[in-house]
Amino acid sequence: MYKIFDAHCHIYPEAISLKAVEAVDRFYDHLPAEHFDGTTATLRRSGAEAGISHYLVHSVATKPHQVSSINRFIAREVEASEGAFTGMGTMHLDSDDLRRDFDELAALGLKGVKLHPDIQRFNADDPRAMEIYAMCEDAGLPVLVHTGDYRYDYSNPPRIANILRAFPKLKFIGAHFGGWSVWEEAARALSDFPNIVVDSSSTLYAVKPETVRELIRIWTPDRVMFGTDYPLWPQRRDIDALLALELDEKDYWKIFWDNAAALFEVKP
Repeated sequence: MYKIFDAHCHIYPEAISLKAVEAVDRFYDHLPAEHFDGTTATLRRSGAEAGISHYLVHSVATKPHQVSSINRFIAREVEASEGAFTGMGTMHLDSDDLRRDFDELAALGLKGVKLHPDIQRFNADDPRAMEIYAMCEDAGLPVLVHTGDYRYDYSNPPRIANILRAFPKLKFIGAHFGGWSVWEEAARALSDFPNIVVDSSSTLYAVKPETVRELIRIWTPDRVMFGTDYPLWPQRRDIDALLALELDEKDYWKIFWDNAAALFEVKP
């Protein structure tokens, strides 16, 4: 019924994919789902079965020396996808040359930067991270940041607010409705900033439908993008969970396709 853009997908080379997925699962204390293997082949197959036609793909460098190889892998997968993938690059704050890494990912044709403060172990408003946001703002490239975690303070709402105040023209995507596990706090603290949009990934499994409706109301359908957090969740389940909310048809089009397609300039 709707054209669907999955705006949050992690992908890995086949040689390390299962190990990478297991590491993420352990980080989140074993999420209640049967995971996929993290490969692009499985993403395309399972996504097609769920009715998804376009994917925002990325990965996270846990060490500085991984940055270039990950970004080249993402770029190769984007090229091989024949138009089905939009790719974001990774960066690491301990790199000896952030500008070099940013220039390389931009030259590879990647459409922004994905950061995960909680896994990469840095404060989201660290001065080195602020350098990255400044580069993204200057280049007009979005930054997708994992936001929120009740266990840590790396990416919780006050730190995200500092970023949004400092970079009012930055295209900032707050993953997981702007604050995984602190969803309502994030909505209260961040939704008044006009320069943040959010995705729905890793939320629908834990939040009651009436609360999801309220989160969408607060953020507005114009600033919510559908995302699954592949390979952690079955895509069809997240689609069905959103459809069960019985939103207006025009709002579903915005969430499932229009908002992400406009942000990343993807044509229908």
